[in-house]
Amino acid sequence: MKYRQLGNTDLRVSELSFGTWAIGGNWGTTDDAESLRALQVAMDAGVNFFDTADVYGSGHSEELLAKATKGKEDDIYIGTKFCRAGDIFDPKTYSEETVRTYCENSLKRLQRERIDLYQIHCPPMEILQDGKVFEVLDKLQQEGKIRHYGVSVETVDEGLLCLENPNVKALQVIFNIFRQKPLAELFPQAKAKGVGILARVPLASGLLTGKFTKNAAFEADDHRNFNKDGQAFNVGETFAGIEFNKGVELSEQLRWIAEGRGNMTRASLRWILDQEEITTVIPGFKNVKQVEDNLAATEVPAFTEAELEKLKSFYEAEVHSNVRGAY
Repeated sequence: MKYRQLGNTDLRVSELSFGTWAIGGNWGTTDDAESLRALQVAMDAGVNFFDTADVYGSGHSEELLAKATKGKEDDIYIGTKFCRAGDIFDPKTYSEETVRTYCENSLKRLQRERIDLYQIHCPPMEILQDGKVFEVLDKLQQEGKIRHYGVSVETVDEGLLCLENPNVKALQVIFNIFRQKPLAELFPQAKAKGVGILARVPLASGLLTGKFTKNAAFEADDHRNFNKDGQAFNVGETFAGIEFNKGVELSEQLRWIAEGRGNMTRASLRWILDQEEITTVIPGFKNVKQVEDNLAATEVPAFTEAELEKLKSFYEAEVHSNVRGAY
């Protein structure tokens, strides 16, 4: 496992880490015993960072991480997120009293004294423009409740605004072969300012694994069913904002990336790792097999300059116009 510095912080994190939304809930059936085995396999392979949120399974993923990392609190870093347990448009959700409560509750579930990376969970632009929430986070940092803080954003413009705050140390962004927009402006500016980048939705909710066929069905409690068109939250969080059947068509055109790299999953993750500004990519998982497959991405061949250019042209000509919502 290779490690990369998280911006200009003191944290060096595994270049391939894992997100825990799927094992918390909203991705269909899960098995806690299998989730814990998968977490152990990841740590045994050198993974030292996991991303979660207080709303993943109403805190369940945080509780699973507490069990998996017990006794390893100094070696395994955890990033969690807050605000979506409340009304994200209400300024009171970002008050000191409310944020402190969110923080304390996460600390209890994680069974930790400090959160390594505390992230605002996709707040609206007006909250970021107001900026008072950053003052709250500064206070929690001074008290030792959090080590560093960052923001999970939906759009490039939100990310650019966050970069104006020198205490924001990480941005979590939707980034994959179908969502290349951050490469042009956001990533270079983040690198220049010493801000780490966490790439989420790296497989476009599974589209970039190449395993889906048109009109595939998902379980009722899977966001790929109930949010496929943005009915529950930002449309970009599901299938990277692309209509599902169109996404299947586009993924079919990408089958060539798997040549010499095992499969599309590994190739898609490798493409992200090949971008120098990326600190870590955080695919989700629900079982040991998925963890092992994702880990293999660190060992497959990098993309050539010609391949990278081909994928850039593919995005510009075929994908960009099909992404729904602001991004």
